[in-house]
Amino acid sequence: MSTALLALIAVILCVLFRILNVNSSAQKPVIVCQDQGFLSTVLKIAPVIAEPYNPTRLWGFSGHVQTIVHSIIGRVRCPWPIGDRIYMSLGDGTTLTYDLYQPLSSGHEDDITVAIAPGIGNSSESVYIRTFVHFVQCHGYRCAVLNHVGALSSVKVTAPRIFSYGHTDDYHVMLLSLVERHPSTKIVCVGFSLGGNLVTKYMGERSANKLPQIIGGISICQGYDAIEGTKFLLNWQNFRRFYLYIMTESVKNIILRHRQALLSESVKQKHGLKEKEILSAATLPELDEAYTRRIHQFRSVKEMYRWSSSINYLNEINSPMVFINALDDPIVPEALLNPIREYAAKKNNSLYIEVAHGGHLGFYEGGLLYPNPITWLDRTLVSLIGSLTLFHADRVKVA
Repeated sequence: MSTALLALIAVILCVLFRILNVNSSAQKPVIVCQDQGFLSTVLKIAPVIAEPYNPTRLWGFSGHVQTIVHSIIGRVRCPWPIGDRIYMSLGDGTTLTYDLYQPLSSGHEDDITVAIAPGIGNSSESVYIRTFVHFVQCHGYRCAVLNHVGALSSVKVTAPRIFSYGHTDDYHVMLLSLVERHPSTKIVCVGFSLGGNLVTKYMGERSANKLPQIIGGISICQGYDAIEGTKFLLNWQNFRRFYLYIMTESVKNIILRHRQALLSESVKQKHGLKEKEILSAATLPELDEAYTRRIHQFRSVKEMYRWSSSINYLNEINSPMVFINALDDPIVPEALLNPIREYAAKKNNSLYIEVAHGGHLGFYEGGLLYPNPITWLDRTLVSLIGSLTLFHADRVKVA
């Protein structure tokens, strides 16, 4: 073998080792919580957050690979839980659906429902949601999963709108329906990525007249501030512009899939939409300028992003909240996490968990190449749901 070929192989291996970050080792999550009573209760049920997280050895230390595997595969050996799809017709003509799954085991003293808001363009049929739902069912909890308007190809869009980053009304309608069906249930709100922003914003903006059944919330991998987050996503550092392009195309495809309702001539005239601008949008801000902010009647994209961002509602939250982010998330850079660290460091009943690895919604663990079917995130979330339930029960006893 020639020296040149050996040198080339050595360079390729160095690049792979650098990209896969294989020299890293398992680390304990960083926990920020000034409320030691709350933290003590959480750790009784969820000691996992104080233990090292062991990513899949060959590729799990790369945030990019974790994110890409999550986007393409979702979860391994994914079950398909059986539930009921609930259809509702809203005042603006929107057809809203959510899927309701009953627990597969008993043993809990309280009736607990996990109300899930998925990530951008996702639904109850998304693989990571199905895996999580099944795992939650097996632990004796009911699940309700919001199907973002437009995300399901099998459900027609019947009004000139789809989901957006800050529109929490659909989630609220799902919770009202859930409480009507199960009046005695207690609710833990769980949101992934965009859904994490929705849940957090909802908990703040509805704090004055929040549903009494809500006992806490969990947010995973959100960016908190759409204005600042967009600034990072618009540059190529850490390939963020690539991820932004993928997200833009995903939303654009949803709009085009339902163009008969969303881009009819009457809708375009009413909202000043130009289909050519929508089709040519290369970034989410461009798409939001051409479509979203006009549909929701905002004067500018910046105004819409300010209204949408959960960071502007944090101080109004009066329910226990847990926030989870990964430092190597290529979509949510570390700079966006400073406000939530500061918030958890001074707010009662609030906990921030920062994991060194995991990417965006990945958190695969175990194995050399093939990860465990249940991720660190799945295990941790179920434990945290139990923790929030215990904390609520303890407060009721004291009261």
